Amino acid sequence: MLEKYRFDEQISRPDEAGLLYLVLGKFAGLDLRPEVVPNHAMGYVFEELLRRFSELSNETAGEHFTPREVIRLIVNLLFSEDSDVLTGAAPVRSIYDPACGTGGMLNISDQYLTRLDAKARPEMFGQEINPETWAIARSDLLIRGQDPERIVLGNTLTADGHADKRFDYALANPPFGVDWNKSATTIKAEAASLGMDGRFGAGLPRVSDGSLLSLQQMIARMKAPEDGGSRVAIVFSGSPLFAGAAESGESNIRRWIIENDWLEGIVALPDQLFYNTGISTYVWIVTNRKRPERRGTVALIDARGEWSKMRKSLGDKRKLLDDDHIAAVTRLSADAPLLADDRVKVFDNDTFGFRRITVERPLRRRWTVTAEIVEAVASAKPVVALSVGDDDARRTHEALLGALTDLVGTAEETEAAFTERLLNACTARKQIGLAPGLKKAVLAAAAVTDPDAPVVANKKGEALPDPDLRDNGKVPLVEDVDAYVDRLIHDGGEPDATRRRCDRAGRTAVRGTRRQARRRDRRS
Repeated sequence: MLEKYRFDEQISRPDEAGLLYLVLGKFAGLDLRPEVVPNHAMGYVFEELLRRFSELSNETAGEHFTPREVIRLIVNLLFSEDSDVLTGAAPVRSIYDPACGTGGMLNISDQYLTRLDAKARPEMFGQEINPETWAIARSDLLIRGQDPERIVLGNTLTADGHADKRFDYALANPPFGVDWNKSATTIKAEAASLGMDGRFGAGLPRVSDGSLLSLQQMIARMKAPEDGGSRVAIVFSGSPLFAGAAESGESNIRRWIIENDWLEGIVALPDQLFYNTGISTYVWIVTNRKRPERRGTVALIDARGEWSKMRKSLGDKRKLLDDDHIAAVTRLSADAPLLADDRVKVFDNDTFGFRRITVERPLRRRWTVTAEIVEAVASAKPVVALSVGDDDARRTHEALLGALTDLVGTAEETEAAFTERLLNACTARKQIGLAPGLKKAVLAAAAVTDPDAPVVANKKGEALPDPDLRDNGKVPLVEDVDAYVDRLIHDGGEPDATRRRCDRAGRTAVRGTRRQARRRDRRS
């Protein structure tokens, strides 16, 4: 630990500059006894030093030291369901943080349990990638009489230091929005080789944000329900809530969690709570031992209004949570199924799932010739190539453009009828037939989308879709696909792009997507 602190380097540098004596003199003049500076205040001093250090050292994007009052809220949310089982004859509980930093979350968890029951024996486990913060966390465990070997140095996602263990509780504040490209080879190899027997079998999020990898890591360390199960609390930005369309890695991870009925609730916190970011954050509570009344549901808690303004900002931190705020949010979360409160919404799991269907409108075209279309054909590559070719090519070029000029002002309802008229006009100009490339160029230029034109069909008589009018729709799992489409067609439905593009004219093509939707029951 002393080596990771780099004490020799830290001491020799100010000593060589003649500053070591001055620094020690300043500390000697401070009275930092607990009677003068309580632990809570010293915690803020410590965090302010960490914040300034992180800014000066160009802290890795997404790494945010967690304020103590935020940790206290997370710990309360984690343990609030278990007060009755955390008391008694010297309960032993294991607590795990896969990105433990300086050990703040483990420290507050220890304080909570021992305050709840002085005979409690919490066992702390963690892993940290930064050597200096790892040394701080290990020192903290050593001072409090815990086994420092339980704090492992290394990258949890690529070298899990506790792969053989399962824990009663897990909590973490992993880096927000940090890419995992450097670890991608190892993580993808594990996902491919172990599948659902490993940590990442449910899916891999986009490389630009590895937040959901940390949650999968914590779920993999949960005890089995028959062994008592586990509870997990993790702090996220908004990205893991919304990123990824149906069947993406993020969507499949969310689907896996909700279908296993592990997501108990999500608490939206106020913004500007952290020292070096002002973004909004969310606490996810995940457990495989829900109370009976909470099974099959997810509670959404809006705690964005629970905060007080700080007298002086600390970096980006301008808001704080006092004891009343923490107690109020804890109550909202613990009693969610029983509360009639606008800040609490409880939904069935299926409410969060949807099917993704493709909504088509049929292709409607006419084939017509105008002066502008003749110019467009003349500039097409295969036609330009004729103009610089041999004598036969130039004669074909002249005959084709002449035939099109003769057809200016004409229109046909079908491609076949227009093709026949075009070839007849070419024959009149002594040009028998057209090469496929030339015919394709003319048909492409002459085709004009017209909502009043007949539907274009393939050789089997099936309506072809118009790619320019293609749209995607999300059908809630709680609603039948046919009922959803009929509602959009007949009743107007929701005021979105899907409704605007789905009308009676498109009904035949829309129906063609329903069988596909039934086969592809996608959830997110």
